[in-house]
Amino acid sequence: MANTSSAKKNVRKMERKTAVNMARRSRVRTFLRRVEDALAAGDKTDANAALKLAEPEVMRAVSRGVYHKNTAARKISRLSSRCKALG
Repeated sequence: MANTSSAKKNVRKMERKTAVNMARRSRVRTFLRRVEDALAAGDKTDANAALKLAEPEVMRAVSRGVYHKNTAARKISRLSSRCKALG
């Protein structure tokens, strides 16, 4: 438990940052789920359209520090290769 006033302030700051990061992570997951749903349905045009929307969202999360850049690159790469294989 935090004893000093600065430690208590840091706890409050972390709670706010955690809430923001959780919202950002949830938003990215929503975009990725749309791509997954389109891939599962076998709809190539929907999958490509969803991927075009998901990619900048994932990279935005990287720039905000929610994801590591290699993790984002791996996710985008795997999804794009699956969209490409759909045919």
